[in-house]
Amino acid sequence: MLAWIIANYVELIGATLGLLFLYLEIKENVWLWPVGLLSSAFYVAIFFSAKFYADMGLQLYYVLISIYGWYRWWRGSGEGEPDNLPIVRLNGRLAVALSLIATLLFFGIAEILKRYTDSPVPYWDSFTTSLGIVATWMLAKKIIDMWWIWVIANFVSLCLYYWKGLYPSVVLFFFYTVMSVVGYYSWRKRLAEQQVAYDRI
Repeated sequence: MLAWIIANYVELIGATLGLLFLYLEIKENVWLWPVGLLSSAFYVAIFFSAKFYADMGLQLYYVLISIYGWYRWWRGSGEGEPDNLPIVRLNGRLAVALSLIATLLFFGIAEILKRYTDSPVPYWDSFTTSLGIVATWMLAKKIIDMWWIWVIANFVSLCLYYWKGLYPSVVLFFFYTVMSVVGYYSWRKRLAEQQVAYDRI
């Protein structure tokens, strides 16, 4: 009983930090990175307990990419504000490269999960993980198209967590899915404003 209470408490904290991360992400606030780092640290424990090993590995990746993203966004402004790091669109060449990377990650991670773990859903776990790796790298570069990748990854994750009974995470990823759409349109508006500002220079 105590272990169940502790596990749910940890999940609730992780989910709350995840919602704060999403809010800061939409607002382009540089502090999304340390908040995301903390959220990921909690979710390493959560996913290990749930046997979502690829998702657990993804959270470890998030810890590392959060350090990179924090540095990149901070350096982009010089004063801790992300305004000087512009939002950009994905070009065709990079899209092909990222698609290839995501595909290789998918098959590689799935094979590892099948061979070396007792993951009950190796392909779905690998699918969300490979998308998350690519999308988070795109976030560090402020590539607006990463929002649509998150819509897919978050919705699939929501279904997996419901199946596994991780209900606080189901709520979190429902908001993630919806707010990823909101985030795209919010960034698109700022991208248009940014382009107008550049045209005036």
